Amino acid sequence: MTREIIISLDAMGGDYAPQIVIEGASIARERLLDVKFIIFGDETKIAPLVTKYPLLKENCEIRHTDKTVSAEAKPGQALRRGRTSSMGLAIQSVKDGEAIAAVSAGNTGALMAMGKFMLKTMPGIDRPAMTSLLPTSRGESIMLDLGANVECSEENLVQFAIMGAAFARTVLGLSKPSVALLNVGVEELKGNEVIKNADRMLRDANLPMNYTGFTEGHGLANGYVDVVVTDGFTGNVALKTAEGTARMIAGMLKDALEDSIFSKIGYLFAKPALMGLKNHLDPNNHNGAVFMGLNGLVIKSHGSASAPGFASAIGVAADMAAHDLLGKISEDLKLFESHPEDESDEEKADAAVLSVAGEEIKDKVI
Repeated sequence: MTREIIISLDAMGGDYAPQIVIEGASIARERLLDVKFIIFGDETKIAPLVTKYPLLKENCEIRHTDKTVSAEAKPGQALRRGRTSSMGLAIQSVKDGEAIAAVSAGNTGALMAMGKFMLKTMPGIDRPAMTSLLPTSRGESIMLDLGANVECSEENLVQFAIMGAAFARTVLGLSKPSVALLNVGVEELKGNEVIKNADRMLRDANLPMNYTGFTEGHGLANGYVDVVVTDGFTGNVALKTAEGTARMIAGMLKDALEDSIFSKIGYLFAKPALMGLKNHLDPNNHNGAVFMGLNGLVIKSHGSASAPGFASAIGVAADMAAHDLLGKISEDLKLFESHPEDESDEEKADAAVLSVAGEEIKDKVI
């Protein structure tokens, strides 16, 4: 990083706030020397924690508020009552230009609602989407939407693809990431009309991505696609299924290794490899879902994230700010809009027939 980056933190959001938030901020500050923080929350609880970390204390400002958004609060309630809460003020600081990004482990629905209401969506984006990194056999992939939009149009899916590709170029450092639509099969005839139309639009677009068509559910784990695009209902189910499967496998493996003295001896030899696998699958190492499409950066941490996990979410925010994610999305949207879809051969043929028929009618009338 070459310039100072200021990130606002909702210190009171999450299962273990504010302790985990402050510990995570301290870890992130040690890794990211150009980052400073504005921390919103109850100063009587935050200040004693911050004093334990001298480097963090020198590079943060605490702004007091005793108002919080509860985990049970509905989005409408958060909009009416939460704008002066630690979450609301963290987002407001992004809107005011004081901070480049806001990070919260609080109520997901409330964070999305306030982010959309306060920051608005970017020009060319109809709906924001929730985006995150997923571990794969080849490294990491990006998936969106993960729950913000239960139903989507083909235009929404195309916009998600554009945002996901920009995210991949920013966070994964890929110049032309591969992008696919999640579908019930890879054949062009599979899927509903929405996904078929989105497929056609992406094939005709001239964008800095390698659009590969459809991928199925097993494609989420193999890592052959950098960006997987789907609606929020399907994406959320796929994400929760993958997380549950990873926990199940980890638990079964643990039980198997503790089953007998021989398996325990075998574990001693396999421990380095198993620890590497555990770290790769640990959600804390991939923490930080991004609300893409807003006029500002808002990052959602898992509510139960550990301190290193919260630090990972801060790292995602810093990466996106340093590499101008919003600027890349804006450029790609303009590129897409400046290259309207060409008529298909079938549409051109239909137009020609209508033109001939029109001339024949005209001749008869004259």
